Amino acid sequence: MKKFNIRKVLDGLTAVSSSSSATAQPGTRENDVIQETLQSEHFQLCKTVRHGFPHQPSSMAFDPVQKILAVGTQSGALRLFGRAGVECYCQHESGAAVIQLQFLINEGALVSALADDSIHLWNLRQKLPAILHSLKFNRERITYCHLPFQSKWLYIGTERGNIHIVNVESFTLSGYVIMWNKAIELSTKTHPGPVVHISDNPMDEGKLLIGFECGIVVLWDLKSKKADYRYNYDEAIHSVAWHHEGKQFVCSHSDGTLTTWNVRAPAKPAQTITPHGKQPKDGKKPEPCKPILKVEYKTTRAGDPFMVLSGGLSYDTVGRRACLTVMHGKSTAVLEMDYPIVDFLTLCETPYPNDFQEPYAVVVLLEKDLVVIDLGQIGYPIFENPYPLTIHESPVTCCEYFADCPAELIPALYSVGSRQKRQGYSKKEWPISGGNWGQGTQSYPEIIITGHADGSIKFWDASALMLQVLYKLKTAKVFERARGKEEKPSTDIVEEDPFAIQTLSWCPESRMLCVAGVSAHVIIYRFSKQEVTTEVVQLLEVRMQCELSDVDSPDPGGDQTPTLPTPGASSSPQENEAPTHPSTGSNSTDGPRDNIPCLQVRSSPLKQSPGYQVELVIQLVWVSGEPPQQITSLAVNSSYGLVVFGNSSGLAVVDYLQKTLLLNMGTTELYSPSDPYPRQPRSPRKARQPSAALCDSNDGSNASEDRCKSPTSGTPSPCNSDDEPKQQNFIERARMSWKISSPTEQKTDMDAKDNSFSRSRSSSVTSIDRESREAISSFHFCESFPRKTENLLSPSLLVGTTQGSVLVVALSLPPSGDQRLQQPVSISSCGTLVRLKGGVLTMALLDATGALLPPPYEPWYDPNASDEEKEKSRRRRPASPPSSQEGQDSQYAVVCSEKQAKVVALPSQADIYKHNITESSFVLRADVVQMAGASCIACFCANGHIMTLSLPSLRPLLDVNYLPLTDMRIARTFCFSNLGQALYLTSPTEIQRITYSQETCDNLQEMLSELFTPVETPEAPNRGFFKGLFGGGAQSLDREDLFGEMAAGKASRSLAQHIPGPGGMEGMKGAASGVVGELARARIALDERGQKLGELEERTAAMMASADSFSKHAHDMMLKYKDKKWYQL
Repeated sequence: MKKFNIRKVLDGLTAVSSSSSATAQPGTRENDVIQETLQSEHFQLCKTVRHGFPHQPSSMAFDPVQKILAVGTQSGALRLFGRAGVECYCQHESGAAVIQLQFLINEGALVSALADDSIHLWNLRQKLPAILHSLKFNRERITYCHLPFQSKWLYIGTERGNIHIVNVESFTLSGYVIMWNKAIELSTKTHPGPVVHISDNPMDEGKLLIGFECGIVVLWDLKSKKADYRYNYDEAIHSVAWHHEGKQFVCSHSDGTLTTWNVRAPAKPAQTITPHGKQPKDGKKPEPCKPILKVEYKTTRAGDPFMVLSGGLSYDTVGRRACLTVMHGKSTAVLEMDYPIVDFLTLCETPYPNDFQEPYAVVVLLEKDLVVIDLGQIGYPIFENPYPLTIHESPVTCCEYFADCPAELIPALYSVGSRQKRQGYSKKEWPISGGNWGQGTQSYPEIIITGHADGSIKFWDASALMLQVLYKLKTAKVFERARGKEEKPSTDIVEEDPFAIQTLSWCPESRMLCVAGVSAHVIIYRFSKQEVTTEVVQLLEVRMQCELSDVDSPDPGGDQTPTLPTPGASSSPQENEAPTHPSTGSNSTDGPRDNIPCLQVRSSPLKQSPGYQVELVIQLVWVSGEPPQQITSLAVNSSYGLVVFGNSSGLAVVDYLQKTLLLNMGTTELYSPSDPYPRQPRSPRKARQPSAALCDSNDGSNASEDRCKSPTSGTPSPCNSDDEPKQQNFIERARMSWKISSPTEQKTDMDAKDNSFSRSRSSSVTSIDRESREAISSFHFCESFPRKTENLLSPSLLVGTTQGSVLVVALSLPPSGDQRLQQPVSISSCGTLVRLKGGVLTMALLDATGALLPPPYEPWYDPNASDEEKEKSRRRRPASPPSSQEGQDSQYAVVCSEKQAKVVALPSQADIYKHNITESSFVLRADVVQMAGASCIACFCANGHIMTLSLPSLRPLLDVNYLPLTDMRIARTFCFSNLGQALYLTSPTEIQRITYSQETCDNLQEMLSELFTPVETPEAPNRGFFKGLFGGGAQSLDREDLFGEMAAGKASRSLAQHIPGPGGMEGMKGAASGVVGELARARIALDERGQKLGELEERTAAMMASADSFSKHAHDMMLKYKDKKWYQL
């Protein structure tokens, strides 16, 4: 866990701070009595857990007793996995790639070797693993490590061909070194290359098998310090594996061959096979194949041994997917993988290398997946993976986080999602089953929703620091799919991923889901537990175009004659009817495309399984050859039965109950003639929008890198893990793409820059027209006072724009029931409520006591249930709260933009508080969240700062420089939730969860899972009567006698540098808390004390032995010279 020093802000200082000002307006004095309970002591920032597949994995290890799997990555990260829900993430500070991992089996420790030639010892006996020791090699590059079972001496092979030996207890080098020129024959004229393999003979620990890259294998006698045998083969070696009896070993080679050698017959291999080579009829050598990168040789008591290998396919299988080959007796199974293989391990029943191995599974680490194969069942089925490793199944394009959801939601989603599971998995339990769950006190439900590039949406249960997929929704099913490139519709505004999710709006209480995609489409879903078949998908086509008539009359007081429907114009039959037939717009090559949507809704009946089912599809259409602008904001309200969405052309309000379009308006039309803010004149030149927002296909050279764009900015954001772009001056580029010139404030250039951030939908900044267009950036449905003069609460919609305006739209709804389905909803624009610097990010309402007022909602009912059941579960829209007294303010509107936060009293519309959040940067994400029984604004800035502001006074409570924006993926996916929770995508495959709650930080130790559990090491294999009588059992070796300082001396100081780690007792002091932590700390203290007492006892015994030896030598000398004269000496 990484904790941060927080710049605490004294509560009283903000009253005189230049960045925050409180102005009391007439009639708002009661605001002074609002008691704010949140203080800076309630906030602390720290990372909690990381979920998902380790990004760019590079190595793997398994503890067969503890049953824990470790995965290292190219960025120096370590991910440890136990049973479902037991995960841990830690990071090497250097960030160098992890090239090899070795468990100290059943010791609760792990050794990692890095590409920067350092090795580290991790203590896994604490919930947050820490480094105990490090050793940095200065003169040689590390290529291979080997730690024998129950040994404290680690063999390290290097690029120069030498082998050094490290004591893992003290992390000191032994003076014993195996030099390459001693290992190979003196007659050999060339260097054998790096060490690629080290292992000891399973039956004789004194014999060390060393594999050199060139093809030479040496059996080294550790006691006599010389080579017993040398095995030569003319192809490079990639790996070596022993038979458990220690009489044979197998090598895998670069030409796709496997050579089996008898230990005592070094002249030639006992057997040479090419598993995937075509055998010529004339008896010649088979054709060479691709290298076999790794081989494992595992024996069984009852039957034939298993030989498992990766690679080795013939060269004529170009384009074929990576394969794992399992050879068992006479059968050979070739298992195709979805991604290239990084590493694999065969899991065996025993940790002892000199016993029958009894393999039962193979763990295969792929570039983007982890697969475990059951060797005990026919056909080698895979185990069902319990970890949340499929976040990146399709690149994540948007993310939302909901903490403290209704309790019945997770069971409901799980019940419909459980029917989607694949069949054909192994019947056995998941073999990686170590560790224990944390004793968390947090019991509230948490749900994460991820939107993906293929149009899918996943719901995840994120409760109690775990993550489990609940349900997957495929939005692309609604549309017809082009079968080939030649059938690709020319109306697409994106070439790749036309179904990608841009943004979504979800109401947990009513379970209404609204999704906007990159092809300017909106889909509204209802949740049902019953399967239905929809004969015709309901479709509504909307023609949104940029209003140009105000170019010549920028005066807001001028009478406009809009070509778009005016507020309340809901009687147009052409717009209101939901077309149920294909679009009849013109798409001929002669004229410009017009009235054509980007995607074609399927015409055949749609079978909809239990879960989310399509209610209505809304598509924006081409207008006179211009593609529709992509949707920038979206909101759904179940109580009103309305969906609203906006883009740079304006906004549209749709009644999804009546399937009608209520309002389709340019942004400028929302301003009332009396507004003090003039509308923006626009260029008469229509600029075609490039096909870019989430999916960019303009630049062929960056197609893979810049494919995914932030739904909140136009800057490219890589969603492809194959090639991360190296971005220079990233923040400047992000600022350039967000920059917009404000029409309202006549200030200096610097001020104009500060006021110049907007959520531009395009990655290009060359078009003045596109830059200056005011887009819709946020919505908020509420029961409020639309006008200054009103004292009665009524349904309202707050609209935020990229120019910093908050506009109010009044909604007049018919009574619920049949009238709601028959009578029209009327809408009227009420002008501007407030104006801020920068685009508006979020809005909320507080009541007179400062409590958060959530938008009204309708409780969930099953739309496919009988009418009687619907009526039982369906309640009428809640009655409006009491109205405001004359001259009294009873609500407060909270608005946060990219630069500022403001609190406005309603209905007087007087600014009560204002706070300038940042001068030099801009806010990427802001949310009004509830925490500790109160509410606050949480902000994440582009400069990496995470801040919270109290409500309603906007006092700064937290300001931490957490994470500089290095990737637009973070900007696209960062989101705050209630109860001090937040998350973002830290890599294309991983979600990082953080907390800004002091209480959660304090309880984190108890909530985290425990990796190490006390387990008895299995008994060593029985040697048997005859083996004990005649020898032939496993030969042990006292390595201390060979490698200890007494025998081998000290190693050269310049060879490696020892670095003590922070993970000893000093690192434990602040880490452990609670009863579990105290017990763990006491246990580690006892272990260390016992270890120190043991060391003291050993040193005492050594000193006594030394004293006895000295006494004996002294006595012998005295007897020798006792009777001699001085001249005889």
